[in-house]
Amino acid sequence: MTRKRQFKKGPRKLPAFRSAEEEARFFETHSMAGYWDQMEDVDQIIELAPALARRIQERMKKRLLALRIEEWQIERAKQIARRKHVPYQQLMREWISRGIRSEGTKKRRAQ
Repeated sequence: MTRKRQFKKGPRKLPAFRSAEEEARFFETHSMAGYWDQMEDVDQIIELAPALARRIQERMKKRLLALRIEEWQIERAKQIARRKHVPYQQLMREWISRGIRSEGTKKRRAQ
């Protein structure tokens, strides 16, 4: 059974939080859009952990690509991904990458 979310019209009052953790949990399940005008301006520079900064930079190097793939292929990829406990898009990117590297290796061997 699917539940539809009902949104109240008009401005919503931002709750008072007892901790940063409570605030984080709230915004994991609520959109910030209804609360923008109640947010404090912040002029702090946030320093990211080096590993997180690298992950963000690597993700920024990727480009969105639209492919039309057969429905059965997507469903099969999702089944395999569930079994491997990884997101199916990540699994499909890995397969594409492996195929490209394999083709590059074949070409070099043929020369």
